[in-house]
Amino acid sequence: MRNAKIVFIGAGSAEFGPGCLRDAMNTEGLAGSTISLVDIDSEALEVMAKFAHRLNEVTGAGLKIEHTTERREVLRDADFVISSFAMERNELWKLDWKIPLKHGIRQVLGENGGPGGLSHTLRNVPVLLAMCKDMEELCPNVLLLNFSNPESRLCLAVSKYSSIKAVGLCHGIGMGITSVSKLLGMNPSQVDVKAAGLNHFTWMLSVHHKETGEDLYPALREASRKADPTFLPMTRQLFEDFGLFPSPSDDHIGEYIGWAWDKCLHHGYDFDAADESRAKQWKMIVRMANGEEAMEDYSRQRTGELEFNIIRGVLADTNELLGAVNIVNNGCITNLPDDAVVEVPAIVGGNGINGLCVGDLPTGIAAMCNTQIGVQKLTVEAAATGSRQEALQAMLADPVVQNYDAAEKCLDELLSVHKAYLPRFA
Repeated sequence: MRNAKIVFIGAGSAEFGPGCLRDAMNTEGLAGSTISLVDIDSEALEVMAKFAHRLNEVTGAGLKIEHTTERREVLRDADFVISSFAMERNELWKLDWKIPLKHGIRQVLGENGGPGGLSHTLRNVPVLLAMCKDMEELCPNVLLLNFSNPESRLCLAVSKYSSIKAVGLCHGIGMGITSVSKLLGMNPSQVDVKAAGLNHFTWMLSVHHKETGEDLYPALREASRKADPTFLPMTRQLFEDFGLFPSPSDDHIGEYIGWAWDKCLHHGYDFDAADESRAKQWKMIVRMANGEEAMEDYSRQRTGELEFNIIRGVLADTNELLGAVNIVNNGCITNLPDDAVVEVPAIVGGNGINGLCVGDLPTGIAAMCNTQIGVQKLTVEAAATGSRQEALQAMLADPVVQNYDAAEKCLDELLSVHKAYLPRFA
């Protein structure tokens, strides 16, 4: 397997950075390759660089580690770029949650759908497209592996406004498998799922026992009907009404459902718990980076994310089956638009990522997905062009928004409070 150059943008993240580095260090055949760490937070980046060097030493991975706050310094001739960036993530997300609620628009999460998803997209699309412009100049043959949200919308923006090849990655299907396994009383490793749809809105086309091949859907339906009423009530209601089990969880699925607030029992993100967890994680990273805490056991833990399965798959032509990737449809789901970004299984090999054709989704499920695809297209156009009209259309087409005056007032307030992050709307 040839040596590769892998650029990691957003490497200073306390949540994503360490896991991504562990996956890199535990990927067979990467010795001699270069990992370039990039983050605009110089202090966090220095800590993560020390952490990476120590991890490299402990695992004996044999990688070359470099770091910089200027991505253009390391993008030239890169083979892969891993992107996981967020601007003032929780601080701005809180506004995306509070402002719609103030105007009577009830979101269950406010990150990927609804007014919060619109606002999040308007901020992040220009940042990602600027990165892609640098890649077009410095590494035009690169493969971009994107973890930033809103996943589908960012990948759609890249497909429409850039020549860079990209794939969106998310562990949502793993969350769905965990939920199904809990209902069935089985270990997740025993459950084989094939799913397709949109990111955070994917549907299990089949559920089988991995060892025996038994169809587990009849048992899953029975278990779902008998489950604790507080366990994923909206997911189970959709399963009952539409016939397939949706993934990954009530909060994410609820971002695309107009009646979710009353059904899913999830109202908002727990920012305090997230901040506490991140602070605890960062202290551990600092101790490990400084050699104050052992990391031998920690260093061998894989995250289950797919970025390095893809990197190895391309470099070594493994033809590995991936459970879920976000790519341009191109016929994978035959009753969704070809230019939409969908989440489907895929094969990765020397010729890249090849989505599997799964045929039609059931009509009712396709109808809900098509609604979101329309909203996503409008949102991306607004983000790329700075069009308030298309942003308003995206707001009005979203099933979470059910009042015209609230939509217009909410949009204008979001555009105003986020003005510093929205230069195209200036």
